[in-house]
Amino acid sequence: MRLPAFRSTGGRLAAAYTAVFALAVAALGVVLLLATRSALSEQFDSQVRAEAAALTQEYRTEGLEGVLQAVRERDLTPGALNYGLAGPGGRPLAGRLAGAKAPDGWSLFHIPRAEGRPETVRLLTVALPDGYRLMVGDDVDRIEALDSVMLRGFALALAGVVLIGGAGGYALSRDLRRRYAAISGTAEAIIDGDLARRVPVRGKEDDLDRLALTFNRMLDRLAELMESLRQVSSDIAHDLRTPLTRLRQRLEAAQRSADPAERAAAIDGGLADLDAMLETFAGILRIAEIERGARRAGFRPVDLSATARMVVETFAPSAEEGGRTLVHQPGGAALVEGDAELIAQMLVNLVENGLRHTPAGSTVRVAAMAGASGVVLRVSDDGPGVPESERERVFGRFYRLERSRSTPGSGLGLPLAAAVAKLHGAEIVLSDAGPGLAADVRFPPVD
Repeated sequence: MRLPAFRSTGGRLAAAYTAVFALAVAALGVVLLLATRSALSEQFDSQVRAEAAALTQEYRTEGLEGVLQAVRERDLTPGALNYGLAGPGGRPLAGRLAGAKAPDGWSLFHIPRAEGRPETVRLLTVALPDGYRLMVGDDVDRIEALDSVMLRGFALALAGVVLIGGAGGYALSRDLRRRYAAISGTAEAIIDGDLARRVPVRGKEDDLDRLALTFNRMLDRLAELMESLRQVSSDIAHDLRTPLTRLRQRLEAAQRSADPAERAAAIDGGLADLDAMLETFAGILRIAEIERGARRAGFRPVDLSATARMVVETFAPSAEEGGRTLVHQPGGAALVEGDAELIAQMLVNLVENGLRHTPAGSTVRVAAMAGASGVVLRVSDDGPGVPESERERVFGRFYRLERSRSTPGSGLGLPLAAAVAKLHGAEIVLSDAGPGLAADVRFPPVD
């Protein structure tokens, strides 16, 4: 039965990496063992060849007695190599290997022991003059003993890798399961209606923390949209109740009236109310389309100075008819990336807002300015302005100042302008123009 922690993706990955490291350690052990065995064998063979060459030279210089004495002395030295000297016909003369019936060159010779398996010696047999034969060998068991030690060491290392990897993988898997459970729990709570729930962030700035932050930003945006939807629904119900009631009253009056003129007036008033409601719904749909960001793909360079001049030239005559002055303050090129039609609509809404809420004789100024921190599109007037406490609230849908209730409008002009600004990464900041109100649309600098 598998442990629950290793049923997760993190646990399986940890187990896979542990298996890979274990195989790597095993492969490294085999390579090192073979390399070490080869190096030791070569070292022992070199030592045996050197001893055989020295004793051969001893025979040539000192004769048989000299090499006999040398073999006897070396054979009695603890830890030394194994030696043997045989006379003509194979007669043993000196050394443990004297009775070995081995061919010239390299061979293996087994020396019986009183207990256990025989000792295996790798020996080199050299033919001396006059039929004598010299044998020098080394115990192969020393290499095998070293192999055994290395094998035990690598086995312990392999076991350590598996244990540490398994423990680490189990701990990592449990930690990941807890963090995944936190994300899943948050999602389940939101499904159940708890929109205030957020994924906990540990502050480690790892991948899961970044995922949690992104998830939380998404939830914040969803909560914002849900609140906006709730507010819009409430505002629609509140703001349309009056025109619908008035429309019903006019229709009832037209139904009761026998005078054709009164009926025509009631029908005309009802149609005006319907047009106002249709205009309101069109504004709501327009804001929703802008907030969806569908038109961001069509962004192109837009000169705000040219847009400002065009809007002023278009609306200046109607402003004069209302007793107000609309002025364009010229400046240099002020380029931004955006949708020219939407930017023009935003500017029109700001200009209309300034003209609508200022008394006769007021002046509304439009200017576009480029600076190091970005481009600013400004619409200012010298009217009564907006109280500082209400400057943020005027961007809410259907919100209108108390003194503006008698003026025509749906309360969607500034929200639509704010939606266009947000689509372009800009913000609208209201400030005191001393006197009057200044609306600055601050665009980010173009790369």
